[in-house]
Amino acid sequence: MMASVARSCLFLLLLLPCIAGAANLTYSISGVDGELEKNVLAYLGPAPDTAQDRLNFVASARSQIKNGLKALGYYQPDITIEVQRTDPVWTLAVTIVPGEPVRIDSASIQILGAAADDQTFTQLVNDSGILAGDTLHHGKFETFKQRLLTLGQQRGYLDGSLVKATAAVHVGAGTATVTIVYDSGQRFRFGEVQHDDTYIEDSLFNSLLTFKPGEYFDLLRLREFQSQLQATNYFASVVVQPERDKASGDLIPITVTLVPAKRHSFDVGVGYSTDTEERFSLTWRTPRINKYGHSQVTRLELSPVNPGGRFTYTIPISNPLTDIAQFWARLEKNEYGDLDSLQGAVGARREIKQGDWVYGYQLRSLKESWDLLNTSSEKHYILPGASISSRDYSGSLTDPSGGFNQLYTLEGAAEHAGSDIDLLRLTIEYRYIFTPWPRHRVVTRTELGAVEINGGERSDLAPSLRFFAGGNQSIRGYAYQSLGPEVKVTQADGRTRTLVVGGDRLLVGSLEYQYYFRPKWRGALFVDGGNAFDDGDFDGKVGAGFGVHYISPIGAIRVEIANSVSEPDKDWYLHLNIGAEF
Repeated sequence: MMASVARSCLFLLLLLPCIAGAANLTYSISGVDGELEKNVLAYLGPAPDTAQDRLNFVASARSQIKNGLKALGYYQPDITIEVQRTDPVWTLAVTIVPGEPVRIDSASIQILGAAADDQTFTQLVNDSGILAGDTLHHGKFETFKQRLLTLGQQRGYLDGSLVKATAAVHVGAGTATVTIVYDSGQRFRFGEVQHDDTYIEDSLFNSLLTFKPGEYFDLLRLREFQSQLQATNYFASVVVQPERDKASGDLIPITVTLVPAKRHSFDVGVGYSTDTEERFSLTWRTPRINKYGHSQVTRLELSPVNPGGRFTYTIPISNPLTDIAQFWARLEKNEYGDLDSLQGAVGARREIKQGDWVYGYQLRSLKESWDLLNTSSEKHYILPGASISSRDYSGSLTDPSGGFNQLYTLEGAAEHAGSDIDLLRLTIEYRYIFTPWPRHRVVTRTELGAVEINGGERSDLAPSLRFFAGGNQSIRGYAYQSLGPEVKVTQADGRTRTLVVGGDRLLVGSLEYQYYFRPKWRGALFVDGGNAFDDGDFDGKVGAGFGVHYISPIGAIRVEIANSVSEPDKDWYLHLNIGAEF
């Protein structure tokens, strides 16, 4: 008997939350729309889901509705509330006649102190949105007060305050008098910037300053300075603090607290692309070797197609974010068409960023050996060069809604300067993205290249300096670097074989349409065309296909199927790639 009672009690205890949750109310609003309706609904809040909350909701509904209407200037509404108490769900119907709104008959906004002559404050007052004859809107009133205080802090009026801020409502007359008085006090200036020079040398630190001591204090410039320091990756945290209580006259000292980043970091990566197949990478970074801002990155990559390693040592010249010198060494194996290549290179590069453009100047020494069947070749080149690039995009970097990327690279070599041949090599790359309508996206891509040789044979040109086409980032529907000029060779067994050896020209274009059927999923249709070829011997190839893309935090994961439209026996290729367009 006791066991049965216990079970019954336990059942009731478990059932109580369900019974409580079942008691609720639905409500509707009529008579108002637009901003008025939204505000009333916001003040009422969601429908209750317990019996007690339901009683509280019904009891407070009228006052909440009045408050929602008052906030927008409607002080004399006619509100009718009908409640139908039918369990388990009550129904509440509200009918509102808002009446005439309260209008501003007088609006006075005064700026006192040093800000009285500040044109930025004058413009803010002119754009206040609080004018005689307008409906009283308490939201706009509160927002403007906050804008005054915020602007004062941003522009160095650190003692600024609201002396008076009232909206006196005369309900019977349907009018309101608005009075706002802001006293800015004095305007402060940047004082001495203090930091620990153990972690960063003074001239390097000063190159990142976005202001000079003695200039008017500006909170946005102070935040920009903090962002500059963080962007160097030298520090785990950066705190830039104006010391108001230590001000001397109108000068406020700035204290910068720096916590150095981990001296070493290691990243392990795993990926796959149908061009390079599976890939494993290990990256070792030292973001700050010394207080002069030197850094290094060492990266090792293992893949069946192009394993390699690269070491890069970076030294800031005038500014670590806009002017750097890099010294690097690289060793890589690669497959270009039917040529197996081994490259060893060292180089130096200076990179300068001015506005949206990045200018690069470099000198590299390339020693490359390659095999064609049983024939081995090896050449050495000293290649001075320059590059110009810019990138502009809108939206997320991993999935931009628009953007334009352009890159121009020019390199040369001369026999009298230590190279095996004279050559001049130019490449141009464009990528353009736009979204003509929501959920519709278009991506275009163009690659151009040319190399001129003087005083040498084509066979003297290393595979990495020739041009090939085909693959994920070139012409889909063809294998990776499988397109280009060919040669026929006779093998030891007497059979003839055709081998792709690359050309001295490149022309590739792509047009892709994408449609988002879910926020992070899109379908794609594309056409790629062009080829690598020798001057005057262009044989265009076309690949077309479709795919599905998933937008991940590291960029789009693209699974695509394409075929070689130009070939009589159309082979289908599966292309898999991960990463953003830019």
